[in-house]
Amino acid sequence: MFLNGPIAGADCAIMARMNLRELQYVLAVAEHLHFGRAAEACAVSQPTLSTQLRKLEEELGVTLFERGGRGVALTPQGREMLPRFQAAVAAVEAVQEGARCARDPLAGRFRLGVIPTLAPYLLPLVFGPIRQALPALRLEPWEDVTNALLAGLRAHELDAALLATEPDGTDLSSLPLFEEPFLAALPPDHALAGRERVSEAELAPDVLVLADGHCLREQALSVCRATGPEEPLLRAASLPTLLNMVAAGYGTTLIPGLAAGAAQDAGLVLRPLEGGAGRLVRLVWRNAFPRREAVDAVSGVIRDRLAGFSSPL
Repeated sequence: MFLNGPIAGADCAIMARMNLRELQYVLAVAEHLHFGRAAEACAVSQPTLSTQLRKLEEELGVTLFERGGRGVALTPQGREMLPRFQAAVAAVEAVQEGARCARDPLAGRFRLGVIPTLAPYLLPLVFGPIRQALPALRLEPWEDVTNALLAGLRAHELDAALLATEPDGTDLSSLPLFEEPFLAALPPDHALAGRERVSEAELAPDVLVLADGHCLREQALSVCRATGPEEPLLRAASLPTLLNMVAAGYGTTLIPGLAAGAAQDAGLVLRPLEGGAGRLVRLVWRNAFPRREAVDAVSGVIRDRLAGFSSPL
């Protein structure tokens, strides 16, 4: 058999006779460990599923499942072969997905990376409009920090990414979508809370920032000129942590404009910055990505939805 080592000619012939449905039956039973529930998940009758699995086991010369009164379990051989079945199904589905996308670039999966300081606030605004405008496109968001998203793009794990920095390298392209202003987020009793506008430099002494890896961290430090010897009071893993710490009176912070609602819900006072600092949100993709139409369509919906976006204050 082909459990270990290269696949022999006879095994290749067996694999060629397998069809995708049989492989999907194996995965369904392995997941549910119940023939009835597996058959229901595959939308076939239980006798059909059981018969096809028996036939497959006979062709392979291996028993994949133990059948007993107490349920179903994978045999040791079944557990060993399961990753091969999973890989085979994934490969076939990838080919089918690729063919669908080649026929219609606006159909199929579109894996979109989004930085954490943008995802919770932008995705609820644009997910519905994208689905309405592009009903055949299946948007799959992936939230992570900038470097991880760039690595995902270059590894072909993502199709595009929403970033707030210009990517390095000549293998990627980017399209500006909208300007997002920064706002000062303050506890209600802070000395600066009574101002109409806040100077960026005044925030520096007690500014709280995100941990390394978040682009908002470097942007906040740059805006507040806090890159010198004085270290920030806190390096948080998420923007909600910063908001909660500011609400507790621990310091101040800068937030992107789309997060204004979350900050106000936390009881914070928001003020525009005197210098009008902000960030440019852009869509980034590989130059060689074959579905440029999908990139343009998604970016068009986001731009329309955020058209004229400015400070909410």
